[in-house]
Amino acid sequence: MRTLISILVANALFMSGQAFAAANNTQADTQKMAELKQQLTDITEQLDELNSRVDKTERHTSLDRLEITGDFRTKAHSLHYRDVVWNPAINVNFNDFGAKAMSGVFGMPNDPNSPLGKMMQANPDLAAAFQNGMLQGVMPYVLAPKSVQDIDNDIFYTTRLRLNLKAKVWDNVSFAGRLSMYKNWGDSTGVQVFDSWRSFTMDGTSSGNTSGDWLRVERAYFDWKNINGSEFYLSIGRRPSTYGPPSHYRENELRGGTPSGHLVNFNFDGATLGYNLGELTGIEGQIVRFCYGQGFESQWGNGEMFGDIVTKDTHLGGFNIDAINDGTNFLQFTLFGAKDVNDGFKGTMAFPTQLAGIFAPTMYQDMQKFDNFNFVTRVQPSGVIGDMYLGGIGFAREEANDIKWFASLGWTRAEPNGNAGMFGGMLSDAVFEAELNSTGTEIIMVPKTSDDTDTKDGYGIYVGIQIPAPYGKFGLEYNYGSEYWTPFTQAQDDPIGSKLATRGHVGEAYYIFDINPKMFIKLAGLYYDYEYTGSGTPVGAPQKIDDVLAGSAYSMLPVVDKAFDVNASLTINF
Repeated sequence: MRTLISILVANALFMSGQAFAAANNTQADTQKMAELKQQLTDITEQLDELNSRVDKTERHTSLDRLEITGDFRTKAHSLHYRDVVWNPAINVNFNDFGAKAMSGVFGMPNDPNSPLGKMMQANPDLAAAFQNGMLQGVMPYVLAPKSVQDIDNDIFYTTRLRLNLKAKVWDNVSFAGRLSMYKNWGDSTGVQVFDSWRSFTMDGTSSGNTSGDWLRVERAYFDWKNINGSEFYLSIGRRPSTYGPPSHYRENELRGGTPSGHLVNFNFDGATLGYNLGELTGIEGQIVRFCYGQGFESQWGNGEMFGDIVTKDTHLGGFNIDAINDGTNFLQFTLFGAKDVNDGFKGTMAFPTQLAGIFAPTMYQDMQKFDNFNFVTRVQPSGVIGDMYLGGIGFAREEANDIKWFASLGWTRAEPNGNAGMFGGMLSDAVFEAELNSTGTEIIMVPKTSDDTDTKDGYGIYVGIQIPAPYGKFGLEYNYGSEYWTPFTQAQDDPIGSKLATRGHVGEAYYIFDINPKMFIKLAGLYYDYEYTGSGTPVGAPQKIDDVLAGSAYSMLPVVDKAFDVNASLTINF
């Protein structure tokens, strides 16, 4: 089109020049004709240059509809664990066991080929206690001797790559997404040995667990703003529910997620309906949001035959309100619930050899021939264990002198329904009963109920300050979680475990050196002092760490008394 215009303009000027020359054939007119031709040449060159520039701009606009930014972080940790204790046991209803044994259901105890005879031969201490009438009521059945050790991982490297995607769909519609890779050096197996709840890779925590050298879709959603000219907006997709305030300060980045990072750092799929309330109240940044999501799908892709399921979908819903967000003060309220929480999620793990020796003796016989092998298995929950509710209030202030400080108070409530799987019910332990296996040749222990159905409330506090310092900034943070504190922050990428899910105390200090506006170095140290077991999971009754160390309490998975993480990282934004 622009080339055609150039030709038309040139022709018009040339024809005008010819007409002028025919009518005025004098020496002065000839000079004017030469000047006119030179002007025509200059105009043609300028139009050619303009055409080239416009064509490049149009090409750039058409090809770059998707904006891609990102960040790259490499990090070195020195991890140290003190008094790691493993003292596994299950609670067994020995009244039920005794009644079945006396009735002959398990065969005769003096018959070495009967299920009861085999069990007594394999467990002489159990046989002696049973014969002496010492096994009555619900009592712990110890599965392995207690062990205590210190563990040091002097150097642990990780790399994290995040690619942010943005696209303007229409005047009031946009798309956003984030692809994440998070791996430790020298490992892309994708699964970890199941020695803690942190190591269980699942949908909600995949972005915060080292998994391999591939990109995962951490976020993908659209925003539809000013619907029909109103202050309502709608957003649907994989939610921006990680690294929310005030946890973004320690990450040295802008607010990364919508909900409070003290309560939620967990990937989930869902929708948000929001309203810019500030247009009515006159309070800057005031937004009220209703959020809905699904944390677990029980039917599609489950591990049971079609339609033969015992789990339920887990649905999330609640409100997130930015009461003040004026660039200096930030005040947020959060309240939501999770209905039909199951005793786990779909996921993958490498089965620990030690647990195979306890729960899969036949398989363990073969595993001993390949003691450096772990079999990878896909797991899923065994049933619904209750409902959960979370709430909190958080305040942050950014002073004119660049000092930033915050305080957050969180509350969690668990309402168990009495069901339990192998690792327990909701904040309660399972009670096992003895049964024969399907072939009638072996006595197995089956979880039947939880040992406690009382509602349990937990609380957590989180405070911190960040101050300007030479070449950057210095920060201090502290958080505490009570016995039943159970937030959804398992996607936080702290290797020892989400510090904000800790049932106990965590202190952190860090120094951020700003290399340039797009690059920084961070030196940090975290110290964990656990008071109760089970940080980061609603499954199982929290036990005092001191009691587990003393041998008077038990835990199916190893627990840590104290730990510290000294780390250094380099981050670039592009």
